[in-house]
Amino acid sequence: MFSPSDLSATMTKSSTPAVSVSLAKVIIADDHPLFRSALGHALAATLKGEVLEAESFDALLALLLQHPQIELVFLDLNMPGNQGLTGLTAIRNQFPDILVVIVSANEQLHVVERAMSFGASAYVPKSAPMPDIISAVETVLGGDNWLPSHLQSAVSAQKNSLHQDFAHKLSQLTPQQFKVLRCIADGLLNKQIAFELDVQETTIKQHVSAILRKLGVINRTQAGVLFHDMLRADDEENLSEPNAL
Repeated sequence: MFSPSDLSATMTKSSTPAVSVSLAKVIIADDHPLFRSALGHALAATLKGEVLEAESFDALLALLLQHPQIELVFLDLNMPGNQGLTGLTAIRNQFPDILVVIVSANEQLHVVERAMSFGASAYVPKSAPMPDIISAVETVLGGDNWLPSHLQSAVSAQKNSLHQDFAHKLSQLTPQQFKVLRCIADGLLNKQIAFELDVQETTIKQHVSAILRKLGVINRTQAGVLFHDMLRADDEENLSEPNAL
């Protein structure tokens, strides 16, 4: 585990990145300020540019809207506003060109496999040494996915076609339909969703019909349950995450 001073030393000794990342823009989304600071200090040297920080998922979305040049997001699975893999899928739906690197203390294989199936470019344990994190950045900016060496074979063996199929179905939803689906999964009625999204209830009904058709389910209850079941990250809230690398 690295302290901020360790990170600086590591970056001084590290070799020149294999790919050009000088134009990269990154956001670190994590509710632990020490972790954000430590990781941001190291990435700023590697990416040769400003590293933005967000302490909640809502703050992350605001930054993404304000900074369309963002290429890379480090996303904590367990932070205010993000439940399991819903944050990941929301970013992939609304900002499909942005690369998402999951950073988490959760190394359960089924969670890692789901994250990769639902569009993460890398999954980095918070216990990972800085050279691994830099390797992940270089790899995903070079166009490939990245996993720690000790998880690669196990995650490959864990692949679930149902997750991949649901990920494909989610990708067919418009950003507004995705928001409606999240509201359905949270138990909101059409009238409440219309108020939440500031649209007419008839518009919500149209979205719901399209969602059911695209997901291949017969009612909103099935849609909500399927969404929750597919995107959960079991026991994430019970894991103690380090505040700094």
